Amino acid sequence: MSDVEFHEQSDLNDVSLEGDITAPGFKADDDEFSTLDEPVKDTVMRDVRAVGVKFWHVLYPKSSTALLREWDLWGPLILCVFIAMLLQGKSDDLNNMNDGGPQFAEVFVIYWVGAVVVTLNTKLLGGNISFFQSVCVLGYCVCPLAIALIICRCILIVDEQTTMLFIIRFVAVVLGFGWSTFASTAFLADSQPPNRKILAMYPIFLFYFVISWLIISHTHS
Repeated sequence: MSDVEFHEQSDLNDVSLEGDITAPGFKADDDEFSTLDEPVKDTVMRDVRAVGVKFWHVLYPKSSTALLREWDLWGPLILCVFIAMLLQGKSDDLNNMNDGGPQFAEVFVIYWVGAVVVTLNTKLLGGNISFFQSVCVLGYCVCPLAIALIICRCILIVDEQTTMLFIIRFVAVVLGFGWSTFASTAFLADSQPPNRKILAMYPIFLFYFVISWLIISHTHS
């Protein structure tokens, strides 16, 4: 073996093959705690708190980018399942298809397909927002309508429905519709070109209107 080959072999033997497995883009630090070492309970509770903060931003909309910067689909999924379950028709006759309320799959499809269509419209108009950011905002902003649905279901417990009770339901849904539309536009308006904001806001208005109509037209407790 020549001297050159000997030195090359020595260099290979000196190379350390040990290392740390870290997430892409994560800079390891002795003082930092990796989520891989974090208890599952802490991880779940942190995600739950993040979802709660986003709901708070929807109920109290202001100049915040929390829904856009840290988007997720947990909140929209929870709201979708919650609304679909409460809007399921009640029927004593299994053969009666006209039970006064939409089925679970119908609400589920309207919810997600509507959000996707509104998002595609936003992108086609030149909005500077990602697909999932828009779906996240639209989904979370259904929260006021979910609250209105709870109020309507509580009113529907009363056996005898009067005109006054219907007016209360109607006002609750209108307030939820207005708040959902206002909250979504507060988060999405700045992402649209100034000369196309009205074209972008109209599908949002229609999306929440359809959900509001499903709530107000539901007649069974």
